[in-house]
Amino acid sequence: MVGRTLRLTGTVVLSLIVVAGVAWAGLALWFDGPRSRVLAGAMCVAVAASSLFLTTCVRPLLRGLVAAILPIVLVGLWWASIAPSNSRDWAPDVARTASAVFSGSSVTIQNVRNFKYRSESDYDPHWETRTYDLDRIRGVDLFVSFWGPTQIAHTIASWDFDDGQHLAISIETRKEKGESYSALRGFFRQYELYYVVADERDLIALRTNYRGEQVYLYRIRASTSRARALLVDYLRAVNHLAEHPRWYNALTQNCTTTIREHAQNAGGVGQFDWRLLANGRLDQLLYERGEINTRLPFDELRARSNITESAKLAGDSPDFSMRIRQGLPDAPGA
Repeated sequence: MVGRTLRLTGTVVLSLIVVAGVAWAGLALWFDGPRSRVLAGAMCVAVAASSLFLTTCVRPLLRGLVAAILPIVLVGLWWASIAPSNSRDWAPDVARTASAVFSGSSVTIQNVRNFKYRSESDYDPHWETRTYDLDRIRGVDLFVSFWGPTQIAHTIASWDFDDGQHLAISIETRKEKGESYSALRGFFRQYELYYVVADERDLIALRTNYRGEQVYLYRIRASTSRARALLVDYLRAVNHLAEHPRWYNALTQNCTTTIREHAQNAGGVGQFDWRLLANGRLDQLLYERGEINTRLPFDELRARSNITESAKLAGDSPDFSMRIRQGLPDAPGA
């Protein structure tokens, strides 16, 4: 009886694995395979047919299901071999990669983006070289931007310096000319990972003033040493990507999971939580962990952290960063 139950359970589990694997392999071939839709479609059918053939022809059934995984494994090996690149015909807003040179407490960053926008697609490109004193870091903030869905958001880290400077870094997809973002394609090897190192006015006003997004700004509980370590870790990743490109992945290598990776490298702790994936609730998670201001009820904190209208009013003002922080709840003590 026990043996029969185990066999039944194994059959069900393997059947689900095969069905899910065939679906994944088909999508991988469709998105990342040949440009010819006819050829890509034929390969999808071939994988599904070969898995079905092995399932029905190899006996016993459990052995057939194991054999049916082989075509999926072959697709997986091919898919894993697809290499990312820094040499494509990139869209103008991601055309350059940033790089950082450290000298004592000073860091000089090339290709800091500071575009002047007239609309989302109409702008004057402006790439700058800026120098920052790491000893002057006061803290780190987190922007959470909603473009539509309430369960999913885009997150941007920004560092506050005591000389009034702010440096924002947004982890995004690097798109080619004419390419647009697709959430489904983001699970496959369609986009390289890209760090936009930019002036706050560029990254935030673009979203509030021209994309119509709702943006929230939270001051994070972090000592100056931890904020510094976090920025250094980010910039080391920026330098690494300039030489060794990586793929973006909507599940494992996105704007929030990568921030968590950097935070852990900088000495942060915290167990994995589902809200790191459904990051539209990331502020709720940070509130529960005491990483943002908890002296206010959460709903009040969230309302006061919405800087959308402040950013619209600030526009291209040189004191943009100061204006969007007026009335903002303080960070909790580090």
